[in-house]
Amino acid sequence: MTAQRDPVVIVGAGPVGLACALLFAKRGVATVILERHREPYPLPRAVHLDDEVFRILQAVGVDEKFAPHTRAMPGMRLINGRGRVMTEFARSTEDGANGYPLGSMFDQPDLEGVLLDEAASVDLIDLRRGCQVIDVAGGARPVVCYENSSGETDFVDAAAVIGCDGANSLVRDQLGITMRDFHFDERWLVIDVLTPAPLDVWGGVHQICDPDRAATFMPVTGNRYRWEFRVHDGEDLDALRSEQTLQKLLSPWMTPSELADSQIMRQAVYTFRARVAHTWRSGRVFLAGDSAHQTPPFVGQGLGSGLRDAFNLTWKLADVLDGSAPESLLDTYESERKPHATRIILTALAVGWALTGGQDRLASVRRAAVTAVCHVPRIAHALPDASPSLRHGPLVRRRGILSRLNGTLFPQPRACTAGGIHRLDNLLGPRYALITRGPLRDDTAHRLARMGLTHTDVEALACVPSTNPSPSEVMRAHHTYAVLLRPDRVVMASARTEADVEQLLSVYRRAHRTHITNVAA
Repeated sequence: MTAQRDPVVIVGAGPVGLACALLFAKRGVATVILERHREPYPLPRAVHLDDEVFRILQAVGVDEKFAPHTRAMPGMRLINGRGRVMTEFARSTEDGANGYPLGSMFDQPDLEGVLLDEAASVDLIDLRRGCQVIDVAGGARPVVCYENSSGETDFVDAAAVIGCDGANSLVRDQLGITMRDFHFDERWLVIDVLTPAPLDVWGGVHQICDPDRAATFMPVTGNRYRWEFRVHDGEDLDALRSEQTLQKLLSPWMTPSELADSQIMRQAVYTFRARVAHTWRSGRVFLAGDSAHQTPPFVGQGLGSGLRDAFNLTWKLADVLDGSAPESLLDTYESERKPHATRIILTALAVGWALTGGQDRLASVRRAAVTAVCHVPRIAHALPDASPSLRHGPLVRRRGILSRLNGTLFPQPRACTAGGIHRLDNLLGPRYALITRGPLRDDTAHRLARMGLTHTDVEALACVPSTNPSPSEVMRAHHTYAVLLRPDRVVMASARTEADVEQLLSVYRRAHRTHITNVAA
């Protein structure tokens, strides 16, 4: 193992950059965060995350502090232009397979406040505000040049650089990376309102499928509410933002007196785009979050995609920096994350086209198709999955009829232990783990300990009763006796019988022998 000396430099102190720094700290990796703004951005932006992303925040170490700032989201309703509900996609507000509600609403400044407080308590994180990055020199040991808060030019020798600096990323421009454009550019008026008392509305997302003015309405948390209205081509923006128009737009949900007593927190026109970077890495410099991809908000996965980037990249880079993995492991960041992010973008485009389209020649056909689909029984179960399984690659063994768990996220129950009730990931720790459906032989258990693998027998795990299948039940349903989990809790490989556990140890052992040999070479 080699000792890391230079820090990882993270450009941008938004949720993705802060999550990267906190995940690195869990592995003993020091970071320097360069943020150009002197103060945190106070206005609302992202408002939704799913259970997998909440699980990532658990790995970051802020889930319990963040949870009081969230509200479980009960689903989505499609509403036509006359205000009638076309259909409802109900979502359980109970914990799902990942240990959290399937959907949660939140206010981004609340999340950033929790992340910043946590980062301030960690010695390995050096957050420098008022610092504008000027130049990023790539290579095996990147150098970042920036103007500090005093206006002086300074440099940081970096073990690696992660550009989390948004859609207009300077890091991406410095690397000369271009974007694949899906040619979606729509302007929407976004309005955030804080009311003195709760509105009498359903707590889920309201998608207004109105050809005259597509819109989305979402109760956020507390008395905070979000509206998004599509802007027509050539529309007068000043007239659209006027008090008279605002009252008309919000009239289905608020009376003029309720609006007069409320605080308009934000009223701005945004251009929603769909783009993904052609490459996400140049040497030891990486892109993450909006610098790597931008998606329309129609499936609520913008911030979630960025936090998935952070989780996927940080454990791999930490393994490379401590000498337990070769540089080639970093290639799997783009090969795993880019297809997923692209799929999310395409899904958002399809959903947006179906639900909010209305200005083109196919509008009537689209509305008829959406109406027809809404009458299909259990249509909610056909909604796109935000967490498709990873494909076969260096870190996922090939899937098949007998190995369908490979590449999927392993479920996370709550378990009763002598020390109290804990979520499974907290018991496993931040590294690889072996999960079996039964005890191991003593000699195998000793070898696991020497290899540094955590082991858990899920048959002996006292899971808190839940409506979700337990890990043991999931493994039984797939005729699986053991699984090898990556640090991000993706199943790397699986075995059908106790005798096959040796194969999983060989998978892990061969990978690490190869890694160490490559580093030594």
